[in-house]
Amino acid sequence: MANIHATAVVDPKAELDASVEVGAYSIVGPNVKIGSGTVIGPHVVIDGFTTIGRDNRFFQFSSIGGAPQDKKYANEPTQLIIGDRNMVREFCTFNTGTAQDAGITRIGDDNWIMAYVHIAHDCQVGNKTIFANNASLAGHVHVDDWAILGGFVGVHQFCKIGAHAMVGMKTSLTQDVPPFLMLSGNPATPHGINAEGLRRRGFTSAQITALRNAYRILYKSGLTLEQAKAEIEREAAGSPEAAQHLNQLRAFLDGASRGIVR
Repeated sequence: MANIHATAVVDPKAELDASVEVGAYSIVGPNVKIGSGTVIGPHVVIDGFTTIGRDNRFFQFSSIGGAPQDKKYANEPTQLIIGDRNMVREFCTFNTGTAQDAGITRIGDDNWIMAYVHIAHDCQVGNKTIFANNASLAGHVHVDDWAILGGFVGVHQFCKIGAHAMVGMKTSLTQDVPPFLMLSGNPATPHGINAEGLRRRGFTSAQITALRNAYRILYKSGLTLEQAKAEIEREAAGSPEAAQHLNQLRAFLDGASRGIVR
């Protein structure tokens, strides 16, 4: 049986692994499932159709799985799905999805989510991301693996943030962020690629050089977006070591629905 503090309120219909810990005064609703090794701190509320994986830790005063902040929401049984080994600090709010999208808000594995972060309905967060204090995602935002959002970053609904991108503190995002970029400001302005982050993750010098060149093609060459995409595709064909990452960049550009930061 899970280790549940005497003051916690856990609905008998909730499904908790026997190794789960639930702290003082926390509340767990009837449609919640929590995997092994997860620790729920004191004063946490977990509600809605929420599924949480293994070895996560939730600090005090977070609200997880609450109804979406969307006027169209009509009590549909939408979901929040959280993966494994995520760290969720104080006062975070994660909402379930809406029927107007896939109906699922999803957070992957190994994410580091600091205090006061808001992840709205229908957001899709990948793996190994970092959200600094007070970063906020509006609805339907996609954040790919290894992305970093600085403190007080605000992201407009439906935006996409590519893998390995680094967004500086207090940045206001209203357009899509291609993978591998560094950017900051209001409005957001790109400042090259996240070279140091890529080195730490094992990218080779040749791969980083190829991505720097792709950045120059995209932002410094004076080409139109379609011309730049074609040139990046040619670069990928001639650079086997970096082709995977260049093709990843090209694919993101093809799918950018709000335009890219300029």
